[in-house]
Amino acid sequence: MSNCSSTHTTHFHYGWIIVLVGFLVLFACFGLARYAYAMLLPAMQSGLQLSYDQTGYISTGNFVGYLLSVLLVPPTLRQIKPRTAVTAGLLLISCALLAISQCIAFWQIFCLYTLAGIGGGFANIPLMLLITYWFHRTKRGSALGLALGGNGAGIVLAGLLIPYLNRSFGAGGWRIGWLLLGLICLGVTVTAGLLLRNSPTEMGLEPIGEPEVCQPEQFASHERARDASLLMRLGLIYTAFGATFMIYGTFLVTTMVRDYHFSEARAGFYWSWVGVFSLFSGVLFGTLSDRIGRKYGLALVLLVQTLAYALVGLKLDGYWLTVSIVLYGLALFAIPAIMTAAIAEYLGLARAAASFSTVTLFFAAGQSVGPATAGLLAHAHGSFSSAYQLAALLTLLAVVLAVSLPRLNHRPDSKQPG
Repeated sequence: MSNCSSTHTTHFHYGWIIVLVGFLVLFACFGLARYAYAMLLPAMQSGLQLSYDQTGYISTGNFVGYLLSVLLVPPTLRQIKPRTAVTAGLLLISCALLAISQCIAFWQIFCLYTLAGIGGGFANIPLMLLITYWFHRTKRGSALGLALGGNGAGIVLAGLLIPYLNRSFGAGGWRIGWLLLGLICLGVTVTAGLLLRNSPTEMGLEPIGEPEVCQPEQFASHERARDASLLMRLGLIYTAFGATFMIYGTFLVTTMVRDYHFSEARAGFYWSWVGVFSLFSGVLFGTLSDRIGRKYGLALVLLVQTLAYALVGLKLDGYWLTVSIVLYGLALFAIPAIMTAAIAEYLGLARAAASFSTVTLFFAAGQSVGPATAGLLAHAHGSFSSAYQLAALLTLLAVVLAVSLPRLNHRPDSKQPG
């Protein structure tokens, strides 16, 4: 994916434009199209008389769509370039969100939001691949970290914008919300189509980063009898993360409005805190995992998430809700960063891509099952408390799995290829 050398330049490099566009792509395909659902849900549920389980199914439809895209993107990228795939994914998202603003029935929203999930995969996965083309290992982490900030920025915007629209437009505010989000995504689609480039060679450039020294043994496949068991444990950890972080992320605003009797504006303000704190999650825990190891980094993040879920699941007072939100935001995007590094280091660079695709299927399956299960539990018990308690139990079990992972023998960073 990268060469063993890079050219040092002092002028502004187009790779940083790629990062900026990547920020906007993730801002649109996840920050708005996925995470804004939590803010739009209470008003939409009231307006269309949706049951708790139906709201869970809608969210699950989005993740089923993403799961399908995980399977479809690899063969698609053998036929088209990443730039085209990203633009097509964003266009599908834009059309789906615009259409949702006109829906009058559950099944319409379910189908369209499933299409938005497919679009999310086609926008996100090729984008991550494209950024790796533009950056060597020495700069790749910072570039991806900057792009991932788009997720948090989308959460912040949704938390502030949607309550304003609901106050301004009343019962139809959620429709205006979907319409505006669709238009924003359409603008990002045009921007991505115009500015993305598939590789630096298209512009006569070299990837950004320091020269790298490659050792042949670094590319060796680490075939071990334990690899299947190891990959399964990593996959189960990722499943627990996928299921639980979306239970909380999908239904927290509804919980604040229904159980804590917050106004939508106040709930939106609290939700925007998630976005603010999530801006630091990947850098904070990713750096920490470099020091204490991937297994303990994963365990620590999962323990933080366990506390976040338990605090809201126990229906404690508003102070503890605030603590829960802060903990959730700080841990939100840490697991994917640590998981990516862990897979490469445990299974070797030669098998990293295939192994990461495998655990991504686990992750997508968790995202698909989590919200639907939470919706069913809320329908049966009248609130989401039992769903949050289940989420805390699952992440606690994942902590045990993480601690049971074997210890890694780290190599110096300078000897690792990009």
